[in-house]
Amino acid sequence: MQRIDLVRFPAALGLLLALAAVFLSTSLNVSADSTMPNPAYRNPGLTVEERVADLLGRMTIEEKVGQLTMWDARGEDLSFINNRRPGSILHILGAKIDRAMDLAAQNRLAIPLLVGEDGIHGHSFWKGATIFPTQLALAASWNPDLLEQVGRVTAEEMAPTGIHWTFSPVLCLARDLRWGRIGETFGEDPYLIGELGAALIRGYQGEGLDDPTAVLATAKHYAGYSETQGGRDASEADISRRKLQSYFLPPFERAVRAGAMTFMTGYQSMDGVPSTANRWLLTDVLKSEWGFRGVLVTDWDNVGRLIYEQKVCATHADAAIMALRAGNDVMMTTPRFYEGAIEAVRRGRLAESEIDAPVRRLLALKFRMGLFENPRRPNLERAAIEIARPDHRAVNLEAARQSLVLLQNNGLLPLDPAKVKSIAVVGPNADDDLQQLGDWTLGSSQHPPEAGKQPREKTTTVLDGIRALAPAGCLVRHDRGCSIIDDDISGIPAAVAAAQASNVIVAVLGDHLRFIGEGRSTATLELQGGQVALLDALEKTGKPMIVVLVNSKPLVLPPSAKRAAAIIESFNPGMEGGRAAAEAIFGQLNPSGKLTISIPVHVGQQPVFYNQVRGQHGDRYADLTQEPLFPFGHGLSYTQYRYSNLRLAAPTLARGQSVDVHVDVENTGQRAGDEIVQVYVSDIVTSATWVNKALKGFARVRLDPGEKKTVQVSLPWKAFQIVDAEGHSVVEPGDFEILVGPSSRDHDLLKATLRAE
Repeated sequence: MQRIDLVRFPAALGLLLALAAVFLSTSLNVSADSTMPNPAYRNPGLTVEERVADLLGRMTIEEKVGQLTMWDARGEDLSFINNRRPGSILHILGAKIDRAMDLAAQNRLAIPLLVGEDGIHGHSFWKGATIFPTQLALAASWNPDLLEQVGRVTAEEMAPTGIHWTFSPVLCLARDLRWGRIGETFGEDPYLIGELGAALIRGYQGEGLDDPTAVLATAKHYAGYSETQGGRDASEADISRRKLQSYFLPPFERAVRAGAMTFMTGYQSMDGVPSTANRWLLTDVLKSEWGFRGVLVTDWDNVGRLIYEQKVCATHADAAIMALRAGNDVMMTTPRFYEGAIEAVRRGRLAESEIDAPVRRLLALKFRMGLFENPRRPNLERAAIEIARPDHRAVNLEAARQSLVLLQNNGLLPLDPAKVKSIAVVGPNADDDLQQLGDWTLGSSQHPPEAGKQPREKTTTVLDGIRALAPAGCLVRHDRGCSIIDDDISGIPAAVAAAQASNVIVAVLGDHLRFIGEGRSTATLELQGGQVALLDALEKTGKPMIVVLVNSKPLVLPPSAKRAAAIIESFNPGMEGGRAAAEAIFGQLNPSGKLTISIPVHVGQQPVFYNQVRGQHGDRYADLTQEPLFPFGHGLSYTQYRYSNLRLAAPTLARGQSVDVHVDVENTGQRAGDEIVQVYVSDIVTSATWVNKALKGFARVRLDPGEKKTVQVSLPWKAFQIVDAEGHSVVEPGDFEILVGPSSRDHDLLKATLRAE
């Protein structure tokens, strides 16, 4: 064998040395760290797959498990970043994020952190940020373009503060109105939830994962969390797979198609299986059937809840195995998952490859976001420019305007300034900025009281708005009248005196943060505290009364409220809500909002949503109507609209095709306005029970007085699907009714027949 002269052949020497290094690294299990020259995963010129493979090959089991943990970073001690090397953190703001990122950069592989926060309807916990109406309020706009703007503004305010990820939107389907989180939903219709959620996702995620002004959106809570027992939060959801497929899953599938890069599980169990342990839901449907390529995160300590709450696991090793095999990628705030997963691997109960799969997904997301090149640290100077920019406040005001719903009006509204010389603005929510902003903001239950609240001057309450817009010479009187959180009615005489001395009463009522939110469901939907007594006393004055509702969810109204001259529903309308309400009262705004949730007559009507499954004896209770007080889709205007000439582009629907629906809408009143045209589908005969009708399309149309427009809505083939008894989504041959009008009430709808072949 010929001898190779290594001095004469330096290339050969280099090759042998390289082979030796590989051999030693492999045989001694020594991983190269990020301090070595040019590790491949640091090379942005390589593909994401190549970078992930290189980095994963360098990681110890401890580093891998660390990546799968999300830590609560509210405390001052951030040593866990070096001790546990988490992949993500939450509840951390401002300069403190810089400190956390510095610590992460000191770790052996310097893997960047993913920083999450609850930007639910604005940058919730950043002082002075733009706080929008809540989801239920925003939904009343029926305007996806507006919601995309809301998402864009929120992202533009979150990103420069160092946040990468918002835990929004909520795609839960509102069912039992006693549930404390109803106000976080878009309402009761799966199709509308999907369209509005997709718009918010587009706004959050901007131009894509590498957009530095964007944040990751989270579709939550996947899925069925809102199907509660008795309205109790996180209770067992009595729900079948077919029911999930029919009503609860479609908004989430829409979110995947819209590009949502993260999903979050629910707290509940279904048919004995906790959401966090449901492999069919998390892996078979989300990842395999829908092709979701992003990251699935548990909700708060869901892995721990498998042990101490749902009691389906005895140890954290058991819980780690269950959660990972179900398909979860990131475990939110379960610190002992770290020890549990490592123990499971070392004892041979869990293969390391079962850890590798979710780590690979998370690392791929970080690489696609460009975090290894730019960890997107806080830029507080930039944040000061972005937070509450004038154009952001303008979007907020427009959102508040379009979210208002005029439920009732006997002609009093808009007020005639020539006839109104004094107004009594009374009620516990007339000047309460916290209740107007609602849940998920500073001052609500998610952050401790020492965190403070949003600056008072940033919020225009209803009282502020009326004082600002009242005609010259109009006297505005104010008194709270009563409390919501107790039965003290000692303030009612003063409120009555203010009402008696005024031409008109504006009574601002609703609910309180104590009775809304996560873990805060209510047994009743009645107005709490002294509010009913206040309304009854105000009615006795004989003065015309406008009721303005500031509330997180539909409430049962007493007779005195139902007899009011007008009722305006604002839900939690955000920082500009008071301005919008005042504009509506004085006629500067023509309300256009429509309910996306039904308002019941009585709490005992639950569930009262419009799209009920057909089949029952009779159509009313023995002692009460089954009809809601105000139905899904309802909303009045200061003008009137006439619908006519409903027609279909074709009388039959060929397989896989769509159909265009046309209807003429005319403004027959004296004011310009926006009308929301709603298109419903009813499958007349189905192989399995199905809903009486379901929203499948809508359009906003602007009409001047006397103007008529033809509105076209295209219904795709999918709009005619049902889920059959075997769980298959099918369009069955036969006749369908196409129903078009201003609300979901049958007597409001024009009808046409379509036959599917």
